[in-house]
Amino acid sequence: MSKLKLGVLISGRGSNLQALIDACAAADFPAEIVLVLSNKADAFGLERASSAGIPTAVVSHRDFPGDKPAFEAAMDGKLRDAGVELVCLAGFMRLLSPWFVGRWQDRLINIHPSLLPSFKGLDTHQRALDAGVRFHGCTVHVVRPAMDDGPIIAQAAVPVLPGDDADRLAERVLACEHALYPHAVRLLAEGRARVEGDRVVIGGPAVEVPAVINPPL
Repeated sequence: MSKLKLGVLISGRGSNLQALIDACAAADFPAEIVLVLSNKADAFGLERASSAGIPTAVVSHRDFPGDKPAFEAAMDGKLRDAGVELVCLAGFMRLLSPWFVGRWQDRLINIHPSLLPSFKGLDTHQRALDAGVRFHGCTVHVVRPAMDDGPIIAQAAVPVLPGDDADRLAERVLACEHALYPHAVRLLAEGRARVEGDRVVIGGPAVEVPAVINPPL
């Protein structure tokens, strides 16, 4: 059976990229990364990809001052030339236009460090603490033009503990991200997650989710 071809977009260290690399290294994982693309030439995630033998590319937004359409068209061309079938955003720190999102309609996903639709945008961990929520977490969703919006594929929750600060909470959420992203990609690659309007419907046999996603209180 052929594997789903992934393109991963990054801007920085690429810890979620590494989680996907590790998952794809398993023989039974139904996807493979065929390109890692960054808008920053010094992104450490490019080194992670090269060490794993994965092709990389850089399309710097600085090479297209004031011309976002040309920047996104260049990225789109790299992804299509590599045969990418699903684009995974993994710490890609540029807002994508409706044109780009439309080009990859229902084939563009993102991981966000909150339980969407709560706490869209930045500083999610401190905002969760300030709001006094009892649970926080992360979400993998299908991308839509609005920021951190779109049908939810999977979520993982962690308890907010007494004495937590933003760094401690972020560390626990990040561990969940590393388990959740490959889980969501597997659901898509195996055809068990499909987009129907504004929702993702999950079907087929139950999938065992790594225990880190639901840690005990």
